[in-house]
Order: sequence, then structure tokens, then C-alpha cells
Amino acid sequence: MRRTGVTAAFAAAALLFVSGCSDDGGDGPLLGRTPGTPSSSAKKGGDGPSASPSHSAPPKKGTAKVVATVAQKLSVPWGVVELPDGDLLVALRDEGKVVRIGGDDGKRTELGSVPGASPGGEGGLLGIAVSPTFGADRMLYAYFTTESDNRVARMIYDERRPAGQQLGAPDTILKGIPKGTIHNGGRIAFGPDKMLYVGTGESGDRGLAQDKDSLGGKILRMTPDGEPAEDNPSPDSVVYSYGHRNVQGLAWDKQKRLWAAEFGQDTWDELNLIKPDGNYGWPEVEGRGKDGEAAERGFVDPVEQWKTSEASPSGIAIVDGSVWMAALGGERLWRVPLDGTRPVAEPQEFFVGKYGRLRTVQASDDGTLLLTTSNTDGRGDPKGQDDRVLRLKVS
Repeated sequence: MRRTGVTAAFAAAALLFVSGCSDDGGDGPLLGRTPGTPSSSAKKGGDGPSASPSHSAPPKKGTAKVVATVAQKLSVPWGVVELPDGDLLVALRDEGKVVRIGGDDGKRTELGSVPGASPGGEGGLLGIAVSPTFGADRMLYAYFTTESDNRVARMIYDERRPAGQQLGAPDTILKGIPKGTIHNGGRIAFGPDKMLYVGTGESGDRGLAQDKDSLGGKILRMTPDGEPAEDNPSPDSVVYSYGHRNVQGLAWDKQKRLWAAEFGQDTWDELNLIKPDGNYGWPEVEGRGKDGEAAERGFVDPVEQWKTSEASPSGIAIVDGSVWMAALGGERLWRVPLDGTRPVAEPQEFFVGKYGRLRTVQASDDGTLLLTTSNTDGRGDPKGQDDRVLRLKVS
């Protein structure tokens, strides 16, 4: 169900608050940003035409090197937001908590718990994002699993309150996203159009992906209040694209085209260029299918695809014309160099097996990447310092 309007109490509270206030590179030093780089927040950015999967002559090989361990010994980190001052907000899936981590000193402060978050299987507190006007409204958005559904809510983040009590009461802007033990989606991000995009899963019920009346197996697009964007494919629906199995990666390139990573089942994982009202084929076809079957049947072909043993993709980021994709089951970081929307070389892999399962990858304005491990999520093999947030220098 879609919520209509904003509660008067919540709006008043917001007004009151605002008025009152590689190469397989080795680990670098604990904590800190790349020396000489400014503090920054990640930029996000819309849609574009479909792309050809063919490759031309290989460009120069990319590099990826870990230059700092920003945080360690985290319990199932999922969503990550970098604030303008370089500090991080990290959502802990099973604890249902958000913590702030100093970008320079690693100091950890608990903001508070998200009421109603109910962990189980792949569900719990998942993606987080900050409002495009965060400096004025201090609004934090969260995607989380409850006892009955997945939903998106927003909360005022008030740093003047004591640690552990800095998150205000949640205002639910969207509910009724199907939940399951698996395939809960969970990535949220504001695009360059200042609309909120949400990647959902079909919760294990395959047919929901093709059902436009369901919020499962979709990419959703809405205003910061949770209303359908006026120029959505259907103006009274938040559904933006469909036919997805489980979307956990969203990112925009410099031309404001939206890209998404998606889990396949047994054959192909996908990197997709998202078109409004595009049908990405699940469960009718996985990957490009046989002999271009997806396109022949009217589905949008993936730009790139991987064997599921090599990927199980979660977060993605775009830096200098390359898509960087974190792989869970594949335990590696992938780079896909692009010329516009076309891959210009075979995907390049980094850190194979070195850090285990990789969940979130996010770009910083300074050109570095933030990368989180996910070895404490019940499917990994955690080591003594897991889970970690790493900072990478890439080219």
C-alpha cells in the first residue's frame, strides 16, 4: 500500500528541528581518508537507452588497491552513507541499528534503532539514504523488513540528542513491499532528479516480478514523501521498471543514466541499464537467454552478465566511466569499463577470495570507493576483523 500525505505531527517535528538547529592491493593503515583528498559525500545520479553487450579492443587495465580500513568488527553492515564531512552512517542488518563512524578517526557512535525492523533470512535493516536537502532537514531514509512486509521510512537525525537516541520516530512513506526469507531487495538511493529509487525483490514468489500491481521484483521511483513521481510510466504508480528477481545495486553515470545489479538464479547474474517501464524478463528469461532470447521476446537484455558462482551482485558504483560491482557469492569486486553504455572490454576482477563476501560499494567525490564485507551475514566465513569497511583507490 502507498501512504498518502505526511502526518502533521511529523511535519511539525521536522520544522521544529530545522528551526532549532588491482591489483590485489594490501591493507593500508587503519582508518582515514586518502591523504590530501577533501571530505565528500557520494553523488548519485536517471535513465537512458539500451546498450550493446559487444566488446571492442581492450582499454588500459584498471587498478584497485585498499588504502585504508575505515571500520572493522561490524555485525552485518548493509547500507552505507557518506556524509559531507566524510563520516559514515552504516546500517547493521540484524541489530536494526544505525551507527556513525568517523571518517578520520574511526570513532563509532550509535544513532539508534529503527523501530519495527525484524531480521530474518536476508531481511532486516537494509539500505539507507539521506535526503537531497539533508543539510537543512537532517532526514535519514531506511529500507527495512518488518513482521509483515518491507517498507521505507524516514527519520530526523538529531545529533544534539544523546547517543543511541538520535533518530526520531519513523514516518513510513511506503509499505506493502513483499517480504520473504530471501529476495528482499533493499537498496535505496536518491537520483540526480531528487527522486527516491528503491530496488525490491520478488521475495521468492517469482510471479510477482511480472505483476505491475505488486511492489515486488521492481525498481520503484517516488518523491521524498513516497508519492509516485509525476513522470513515472504510470503517474499513479511508483513502479518504474519490472521483471526483476532481486535488485541490490543502484547507481547513476555522469549522463544521469540509471544502472542496476540483479541476482540471477542458477545461470546468469546481470548488470542492467534501466529504462522507464522496461521489462527485464524475470522469471521468463534469465540473462540474455539463448541466442538473444530476451530481446526477441520483448525483454531488455542485460548490458553484462556473469555466472552466478562468480558474482551474486549486490552494490554498484560508477567511477570514471567504469561500473564497479560488489559480489557476494563470487567474493570479488568486478570492474566493467564502458564507452557510454557499451562495455569496451571483458569485466575485470579484483580481490578474488581475499576479503570474502562483498556487499556495498559506493563512490566518494574524491574518486575513492567505499567497500563493505558481508561475512557475518550467516553465509560467509568471518575472520577476526570482520565485517569491515574498506577504502579503495581505483583507476
